[in-house]
Amino acid sequence: MSEKLQESNFQITGMTCAACATRIEKGLKKVEGVQEANVNLALEKASIKFDKGATNNQALQQKIRDLGYDVVTEKVELDITGMTCAACSARIERGLNKMDGITQASINLALERGSVEYNPSTITPTDIIQKVEKLGYGAVIKADENEKEAVDHRQKEIEKQKGKFIFSVILSLPLLWAMVSHFEFTSFIYLPEMFMNPWVQLALATPVQFIIGKQFYVGAYKALKNGSANMDVLVALGTSAAYFYSLYLTFASIGSNEHMVELYYETSAILITLIILGKLFEANAKGRSSEAIKKLMGLQAKTATVLRNGEELELPLEEVVVGDVLFVKPGEKVPVDGEILEGQSALDESMLTGESVPVDKTVGDAVIGSTINKNGFLKIQATKVGRDTALAQIIKVVEEAQGSKAPIQRLADKISGIFVPIVVGIAVITFLVWYFAVEPGNFAEALEKSIAVLVIACPCALGLATPTSIMAGSGRAAEFGILFKGGEHLEQTHQITTVILDKTGTVTNGTPVLTDVKVEEHLTEEEFLTLVGTAEKQSEHPLAQAIVQGIKEKGISLQKSSQFEAIPGFGIQAVIQEKSVLIGTRKLMNKHGIEIDHVESKMDDLERQGKTAMLVGIDGQFAGLIAVADTIKETSEKAIKRLKDMGLEVFMITGDNQRTADSIAKQVGIENVIAEVLPEGKADEVKKLQEQGKKVAMVGDGINDAPALAIADIGMAIGTGTDVAMEAADITLIRGDLNSIADAIYMSKMTIRNIKQNLFWAFGYNTLGIPVAALGFLAPWLAGAAMAFSSVSVVLNALRLQRVKL
Repeated sequence: MSEKLQESNFQITGMTCAACATRIEKGLKKVEGVQEANVNLALEKASIKFDKGATNNQALQQKIRDLGYDVVTEKVELDITGMTCAACSARIERGLNKMDGITQASINLALERGSVEYNPSTITPTDIIQKVEKLGYGAVIKADENEKEAVDHRQKEIEKQKGKFIFSVILSLPLLWAMVSHFEFTSFIYLPEMFMNPWVQLALATPVQFIIGKQFYVGAYKALKNGSANMDVLVALGTSAAYFYSLYLTFASIGSNEHMVELYYETSAILITLIILGKLFEANAKGRSSEAIKKLMGLQAKTATVLRNGEELELPLEEVVVGDVLFVKPGEKVPVDGEILEGQSALDESMLTGESVPVDKTVGDAVIGSTINKNGFLKIQATKVGRDTALAQIIKVVEEAQGSKAPIQRLADKISGIFVPIVVGIAVITFLVWYFAVEPGNFAEALEKSIAVLVIACPCALGLATPTSIMAGSGRAAEFGILFKGGEHLEQTHQITTVILDKTGTVTNGTPVLTDVKVEEHLTEEEFLTLVGTAEKQSEHPLAQAIVQGIKEKGISLQKSSQFEAIPGFGIQAVIQEKSVLIGTRKLMNKHGIEIDHVESKMDDLERQGKTAMLVGIDGQFAGLIAVADTIKETSEKAIKRLKDMGLEVFMITGDNQRTADSIAKQVGIENVIAEVLPEGKADEVKKLQEQGKKVAMVGDGINDAPALAIADIGMAIGTGTDVAMEAADITLIRGDLNSIADAIYMSKMTIRNIKQNLFWAFGYNTLGIPVAALGFLAPWLAGAAMAFSSVSVVLNALRLQRVKL
């Protein structure tokens, strides 16, 4: 990116469909200096690259607001110290207002306070405080402000839609009751007399039409103002036709004692209620991606113990700088990326590497921020801090991948752009032909015929075609433990051609277990395991814990050791009932002169199988060996064969060494293995396959999988894995069974087929009904009945998905 080119992100509210995202993109691209604009509907986020010499953040935000949408901003109140005169406050104000991401900064000298409105996607309160400090003053967030919880705008929107839906249901139910009782076969249903009164129906329908339905009118106005048409236009048009025609009949009934059964108030009210319900589901499914970033950030240590000027200080993480010397005690998180100066320990790096076996580290080894120091005291020197750490880089990759635009466009939205003008045109022509040619001067007759066209074209079926199928399909999938994060993912999954499986926790169980025990003839297995378990129970190392657990499961009780010593890089040494026990590596045995040549081939064989083997010496004599490994899930082999039978290409990816990876892959029938991949490299491997034209599904369970899950065409997270992986993924497989991958793809295929059937029926009714209505052969009430029948048929067809067997 050139020096003058800047990238900004904005959180946008008010978008209702893909057409809104497209409209904002087009509008932003017209702003002078904007090179690229990408609006993601699912994340409600805009990413803009622009020439900062030609425009700025404030102008871009104003453009978004001019288009009829809003930008989420936050406000922070600061207590500022060090100001002496008006020039000080003016200097701070100017400095802050020049910062990217700040909408407005106002500094009050008398109160020594500052109020700053900023874009949370671009800048943080910490950045603002640092800027004030660079200007030579002090700043802290006001105490009460610091305690205030940020309100999620998406959650507010969900609550708002929920309230609208409940209000709409209460008003629409009497109208639905009245409509249902009209039919001969439902005449036995009791109907209160007042529900048949046109004025009562008007009183019930009006709030739904103009209070609940206001958002559709506003959306339709925005769309038409910008020269396009979306589902809001169709909803506003259809419901208005039904409502205003009913209003016309209501006034026409003045002076008559007859009930007006041809009213269509229920048509408009029920349609609005159902669409609000759809929007409620959409809002719930749409926006949890930001939680992944929050959880990643939550992994970071909040403070660090730093050695400065010979004094130990506990400082906030933000104050650690490159070159600082830090102390990390057992059980603590490593605050930043660094290098060990003193000490030895095993570090649990599973949160970043996905590998369950802790890594032994000693002087000179690199450590990664946010990993856990299991058992030794470490003195490290910071090499990377802040945004340069490995975790921060993973956060950045996830953000970029999630911000990239999905190629999918809603089929109904695409068609509505053409469909709406055609329907309006036909309705206008119908009115003119009837008014001037067929029955000259008969306004009521011409209006009735044109409204019949609009009613039959009301987008009930069109509006319900996609969401009802997605709701039914995703609901059925959930019964089998497959959670689709949004409808777009349910639509895309059937296109997958290639599946990448992470090894640890996905193909395998993700936790080490005791797998092999080989005992020399001079000992019984029980005696051997009693001594091994007793020695290992003193160790904090996770492999030792796996051994102890495995021995306890065999029903062997452990004793007490009189001496215990961990020998970093070698193993352990203990004295139990006056017997000297050594457990560890070949080097440990050689160091104590224990002969192990006769078990070398067995060791090699176990290591080829991807197992960690440990040798045991008792009283200076070789006693046996034990092996620990991450075991393969029982269902993995069968599930992978099923994926291959579906014509899918299957890959396995891991940070483990090539030999272990090949061994695991061979056992489950995978030919394509990508091993020794760094955490940030997994996303690159996904990109390489995508560049070959493959539609890639990434399946993983660790935090290190999050970038790859986000950038894949479809990311699937094993539900037994980390929350972050599940948040970054498009689909969560609750059961942790790889058979769920095939089930998810099959469910997607069935849902897409169902959606196409629904759209065919929806357009079939309109295609047949519009010309019939225009020719005058279809009364409005009959048009309304046909329209209702089309909706019922679409819903019933969608409900068939609830009987799909997986």
